Amino acid sequence: MFLDVLRRRNPGFIEAAQKLHREGKIPANAYVIDLDAIERNARILKDEATRLGLKTFAMTKQFGRSSSACKAILAGGIDRAVAVDMACAKATHRAGLKVGHLGHLQQVARHEANGAAGVLQPDYWTVFNEAKAREAAAGAKAAGRTQNLLARIHAEGDTFYRGHEGGFDASDVVAVAEMFDGLEGGRFAGITTFPALLFDHQARKVLPTPNLATLTKTAEALAKAGRRDIEVNAPGTTSSVLLAALAEAGATQCEPGNGLHGTTALHVVEDLPELPAMLYLTEVSHLSGGKAYCFGGGFYIDPIFPDYDVKAIVSDEPTVAANALRSVEIPPPSAIDYYAMIDATGPGAPKPGDTAIFGFRGQAFVTRAYVVGVSGISSGAPKVETIENTAGETAAWPIWEQRA
Repeated sequence: MFLDVLRRRNPGFIEAAQKLHREGKIPANAYVIDLDAIERNARILKDEATRLGLKTFAMTKQFGRSSSACKAILAGGIDRAVAVDMACAKATHRAGLKVGHLGHLQQVARHEANGAAGVLQPDYWTVFNEAKAREAAAGAKAAGRTQNLLARIHAEGDTFYRGHEGGFDASDVVAVAEMFDGLEGGRFAGITTFPALLFDHQARKVLPTPNLATLTKTAEALAKAGRRDIEVNAPGTTSSVLLAALAEAGATQCEPGNGLHGTTALHVVEDLPELPAMLYLTEVSHLSGGKAYCFGGGFYIDPIFPDYDVKAIVSDEPTVAANALRSVEIPPPSAIDYYAMIDATGPGAPKPGDTAIFGFRGQAFVTRAYVVGVSGISSGAPKVETIENTAGETAAWPIWEQRA
């Protein structure tokens, strides 16, 4: 779905990735990142957030917590990350980003709380219940610091993805704030939810969810109770063009993820300021039954989209030409994606070794893909900076036999 946008708005990125793969510098089954575009996008987001008075935390799971991408984001002016889980927190901390927000979406496990508080020292830590609040505060106390705690809240009618539920009843927030303040090592700092914004397929627009109104009403209730300087964390479908709406609703924090690489759902239907900066690259392995089987491991079709005809650019040379596009059958989520099957009928049929380029709204961290950061694309001098796994660690590629 994002391949059309990539071909039109960042064709040099596609051709650079193809060339590097043909030269043996990028492995098959790799999410490839245009580091120049990531830095540019980060600067656009940061400048708009600063204008609106919003704190900005980068979400890195979609591009597999790439260390070179984290450094590009830092160069673009965003110096803090939101860690969706402890793997994110460790990777971004290692890459040089401060952990700005921890515990949302995934809470911190009990025996990791002390380490998180003492080593990562997050600016904000979201908790879903009193037990988790006590663990975070105790860890901070042991580290000799006081932890800013955010309460994850919900109200009747709010929207949550299945498996994301949890948090405090919004009507209890004043008592929750007092409970947080009563913890040694902890203090109440604010509230959060997810998602605050969602793409509406019928309207072809990003619209506020009921959750955003819940945040606004809850912040008002806290203010009436005498609370000041309340942090309101409002993540979801974050592009620079949507930040004003968040600020107007009372948000004080934003967390761009797909917006950093130009792959929010809104980027499909509108040309937004952020350029597409991530693609998925693999290669043809073999032919069978009129299909060209390409290596898998990184296929992820975001379920927010209805079914569509997945296409890839398949070629033995750099190109974005329409005649290189081929339809592809992706294994269903219930199957292991060892391969995907490319249409190999008609003239110019794919052959083993050909490069295949896909455009996905990626979630690299849930795949078995490599993650490759490439600099210099905007200047015509592309260079592979990092080849890592999805934990932001250097990958053993290419692998060779060591002889005595």
